[in-house]
Amino acid sequence: MKEQRVAVLGPGSWGTALSQVLNDNGHKVIIWGHTEDQIQEINEQHSNKRYFEEVILDEKIQATTDLAEALKDTDAILFVVPTKATRIVAKQVAEVLDHKVRIMHASKGLEQGTHERLSTILEEELPAELRSEIVVVSGPSHAEETIRRDITLISAASKNEADAKYAQELFSNDYFRLYTNTDVVGVETAGALKNIIAVGAGALHGLGFGDNAKAAIITRGLAEITRLGVAMGAEPLTYIGLSGVGDLIVTGTSVHSRNWRAGDALGRGQKLEEIEQNMGMIIEGVSTTKAAYELGLSLGIDMPITETIYKCLYEAAEPREAILNLMRRESRPENEF
Repeated sequence: MKEQRVAVLGPGSWGTALSQVLNDNGHKVIIWGHTEDQIQEINEQHSNKRYFEEVILDEKIQATTDLAEALKDTDAILFVVPTKATRIVAKQVAEVLDHKVRIMHASKGLEQGTHERLSTILEEELPAELRSEIVVVSGPSHAEETIRRDITLISAASKNEADAKYAQELFSNDYFRLYTNTDVVGVETAGALKNIIAVGAGALHGLGFGDNAKAAIITRGLAEITRLGVAMGAEPLTYIGLSGVGDLIVTGTSVHSRNWRAGDALGRGQKLEEIEQNMGMIIEGVSTTKAAYELGLSLGIDMPITETIYKCLYEAAEPREAILNLMRRESRPENEF
């Protein structure tokens, strides 16, 4: 692929790691953010120490707080902003963008209130004449490992296969490999909902439970994710792929995961407000739990794990007692959907 100019919107850990991948592939990368000190650090010190203490970025990776500058002559835009900021940033892009580009996003969550997926938000806010079909870049990936060029395999999903293949070629290299997928609903719901299960897996660890419990919540959590996703129009097989079980494993078992760490703190007795303050970064699983719980109720989908985590996060339920109540539910067949 010839050199592409890519605007990466969001200088967080994943936005920074993906910027390095794109730069390694010979593309021109400009990162957009609104925090002056952070943008200045990227440009002058070639680092982003809030997320990566010892990583030095290539000098060719530039950053700006000027959205118009970031979007000028760009071939593609990659949204990597928190879920709650996606609609706001998309509106800002729509006001500035003056030519057609490829649109991708690499965030994971459901919007509060509307319960919409991120690609739906981008479709609503960005005029069709200025964009491709949305491409979702998602899968089992910790920024802390990608930034050091550890082997990572994820998915590029779009309604249009050509757009998915564009992202595949744009990102793929010797350590970062993408597979195309046309099940946007499946890939997005898998990426969003696994954060809920990761909070639960962390809580089990914080309470002192072992590997048996970890395997249980990941397996039954996957069944729960699949039930909701299929009700929304997803393909069941997507959930046994990279963006499904793959992402659930990596997020539900690792200290790199903010969602797992948040759950671990919850299991150790910390309150949500304290956990969020100590984390200093967005914990997507917290807001997604509320959105998914409400969505499940509206669709009539049985989501006992999500309901339990919701009660712990939003109704001050005691985690150990909540887990015991989950274990005491009426027995049922394993394959009942």
